[in-house]
Amino acid sequence: MPPPVSRVRKCLGWAVHAYTGCGLLLAAGVVSLLLQTERTTETYRTCFLLMLVAVIVDATDGTLARAVRIKEAVPGFDGRRLDDLVDFLMYTCLPLLLIDRAGLLPEGCRWVLLAALVASAYGFCQSDIKTEDGAFLGFPSYWNIVAFYLYALPVTGGWGVGVILSLAILTFVPSRYAYPTQPGRINRVMLLLSLPWAVLLSAALALDWDEELFRTLVRVSLLYPAFYLGSAWAMSLRRVVARTPP
Repeated sequence: MPPPVSRVRKCLGWAVHAYTGCGLLLAAGVVSLLLQTERTTETYRTCFLLMLVAVIVDATDGTLARAVRIKEAVPGFDGRRLDDLVDFLMYTCLPLLLIDRAGLLPEGCRWVLLAALVASAYGFCQSDIKTEDGAFLGFPSYWNIVAFYLYALPVTGGWGVGVILSLAILTFVPSRYAYPTQPGRINRVMLLLSLPWAVLLSAALALDWDEELFRTLVRVSLLYPAFYLGSAWAMSLRRVVARTPP
């Protein structure tokens, strides 16, 4: 029989769950902004700031959970389900809603958002979406990042449709994508590179979006997601070649 858990550890465990759950408050903030009748660039900037905070919470709550051995501290509460719920809202549903509300797609092409939503739901429900060696199988539903670059560059019309549809299809292709907060060489590289990328995005979000400097920072920051996708496809291709008999 396991030893009893102290009240301090229980409180710490619930504190970590509350930290994860604050993503729901961030999601509520994004919804309230997107449902406003009149929306400006400042409205969307605030939405992306809230999404950035949600990414930081998502990147750090797992470390805190392991530090308090949360399954022992609060055995009756599944923090992973809460985390998945928040992630599906902040990484998929709300970014796709933002793309729609910002009018980035042509009339008659909004169906691609449903395709992305279905693809993301499929990805979230796959039991092997996260591999044992620290990777995602299929495009990992980073629609918050997609929404930011579509809006900020901007990428609209047929190009926007093409980007969304291509990434939705890649959700079903079992390529291996880095999982930066997990162990592994490529994950460590991507985690290290994510720090200057986050600084660039933070600086861009703080600027006037009509400034040329803003557009320059956004274009430079695009190197990170480009490298992320390129490394994923290269890693997957290398594994296929290694398995192919001579």
